Amino acid sequence: MTVSMGVVQDVLDNYKSAVYEKDVEKFLSSYSPDVHIYDCWGNWESRGIAPWKESVIDWFNHLKEEGVFLNVHFNDLVIEETSNLAFIHCAVTFAAHKEKSGEKHRQITNRFTFGLRKVNDSWLITHEHSSLPIDMNNGKGMFNLR
Repeated sequence: MTVSMGVVQDVLDNYKSAVYEKDVEKFLSSYSPDVHIYDCWGNWESRGIAPWKESVIDWFNHLKEEGVFLNVHFNDLVIEETSNLAFIHCAVTFAAHKEKSGEKHRQITNRFTFGLRKVNDSWLITHEHSSLPIDMNNGKGMFNLR
């Protein structure tokens, strides 16, 4: 799937809609083939699109099995860009809703940083880092600070 993302905001809009639709190829169209990801879910890191694709397929399949869709909201968004590099940091809220009723099922917020590069006039994510603050008393991630 080739999607032109001429402005940085297009990448974020594509991310939101691809997650909502659980469309793996659309989601991955925002990423560079040599993407480097630090994810707070399961894998310490992914290098390259192939292992990231496996993680995304698992994520979307789990959502389908659970019968939920996710609304994604970018909060406290900061975008800095030059002609060929961009840097984004924000808090991302994932709100899961039951597909049949639309009722909110759960919600989490974690921190994201994206590094993007412009390739053939289209922005691609080359680095992504998601994280959570850790409760020092129990060692668990704190999902709902926002």
